[in-house]
Amino acid sequence: MAFDTYLLKRADFIFKDEEDWKNILTRTLKLPPNAIINELMSSELKGRGGAGFPTGLKWKLTAEAPGNEKYIICNADEGEPGTFKDREILTLVPHKVLTAMAVCAHVIGAQQGYIYLRGEYKYLVEQLNQAIDEFHTICQSLGCQFTIRIFLGSGAYICGEETALFESMEGKRGEPRNKPPYPTQVGYKNCPTVINNVETLAHAFTIFKYGAKKFYDLGVQYSRGSKLFSVSGDTPKPGIYELELGMSLEDFVNEFGDGDTKAVQVGGASGFLVPRKKFKATAIGYKGKLSGISLPTGGSMMLFNSSRSMYNVLDNYLEFFREESCGQCTPCRVGCQQLYQGIKAVKRGEKPAGYLDKLLKLTETMKLTAKCGLGQSVANSFSSIVENFREEMIY
Repeated sequence: MAFDTYLLKRADFIFKDEEDWKNILTRTLKLPPNAIINELMSSELKGRGGAGFPTGLKWKLTAEAPGNEKYIICNADEGEPGTFKDREILTLVPHKVLTAMAVCAHVIGAQQGYIYLRGEYKYLVEQLNQAIDEFHTICQSLGCQFTIRIFLGSGAYICGEETALFESMEGKRGEPRNKPPYPTQVGYKNCPTVINNVETLAHAFTIFKYGAKKFYDLGVQYSRGSKLFSVSGDTPKPGIYELELGMSLEDFVNEFGDGDTKAVQVGGASGFLVPRKKFKATAIGYKGKLSGISLPTGGSMMLFNSSRSMYNVLDNYLEFFREESCGQCTPCRVGCQQLYQGIKAVKRGEKPAGYLDKLLKLTETMKLTAKCGLGQSVANSFSSIVENFREEMIY
């Protein structure tokens, strides 16, 4: 298989061959911006943060946006519960990310880039700054005036949302902005901005090295390439793995399950919980080659066996969301509290079982009216757990 990687093998695609980053940087910076954009668009690389926006299109829109000052920001605020892959990339192969940022800057016409680093990853700062200093030395030798700085976050989950991240960097409270306008037009300091997460940039490096076709040949239609997965929970094989997109959840569980997997949380607390009866019909990707459901994920895959209470899982998620809600919009601020208190009331017998249906309607309202992805995504885990494990919410 391309890139010397194999299905269900530890991620060698991402974590190998960093020593050639200087050659890749030198070669790629000589290409015209349109050629680089076309290569990315041909690869069909989509953002690996979970939303899946086409990376090449994002770079293209930012390049075409009017503005004398533009920015490239690496979103390293890896705050989704159960996700720990970006930390590993920045630890082992930081130059791949830095190289991709420099190429993006070349494409869009930026001179400054930032790595927005999760506050809990502060211990990486010294190591990353060493890599950045080496990177700057090579850039200067190539006549490239692009520089990168680290901006350290303060531990707020909401700042993983791109516009809340901009607010945080500008010294304001980390709260999402209204969209449109989108970051490609009005981003950091109201300038056109490309914001990609760590893994997306690492994959871009691989495309610069191997070409679009080899990346495109991995995965399935609408879900091209490979993806890093943080595997945790009731599994004998916890860790970080690189898998092709489009694989069925059944295949995933056969490899990583403990023989008694009753559910898998795809995409962390903001994702969907899939019960055993739906493993075969569920594919991991943006749209699937399989009939049935296709679920995108930022990388978190949590397995639960029969010893786990799905009520306790949901209770934990809702406590997390109500604590991490920025409180800016009423649907999220009040909705998270009502959901958290509501399932407890049903469990205690203070509310009838039918009250769960009212809570499900509330999640649908939140999905439509919440300002950002936090409030909108609460419905994912809530509805998938309640609908598939209703009896555990009651008894």
